Amino acid sequence: MFENTLQFYGVDWLAMLLTFIAIWKIGNKEKSGFVLMIVGNVCWMVLGVQTSSLAMFLANLIFMLLNLRAIIKWNEEKV
Repeated sequence: MFENTLQFYGVDWLAMLLTFIAIWKIGNKEKSGFVLMIVGNVCWMVLGVQTSSLAMFLANLIFMLLNLRAIIKWNEEKV
């Protein structure tokens, strides 16, 4: 099980870590969580390309766009 730990050059581990931290920050109402989530989404998209998973790529593209929308909406509330 552990012989393939870095099979995807650590992109999968980075994506997982960024996603966990982002969810934690969003739960604490920190807008920076959305930025971290976007970076995590990009990592998941790279992993989707590496694994030839169109579903993973498209899902994270949509998640990334939803996170961009959330940043915009949070900025509108402060105006």
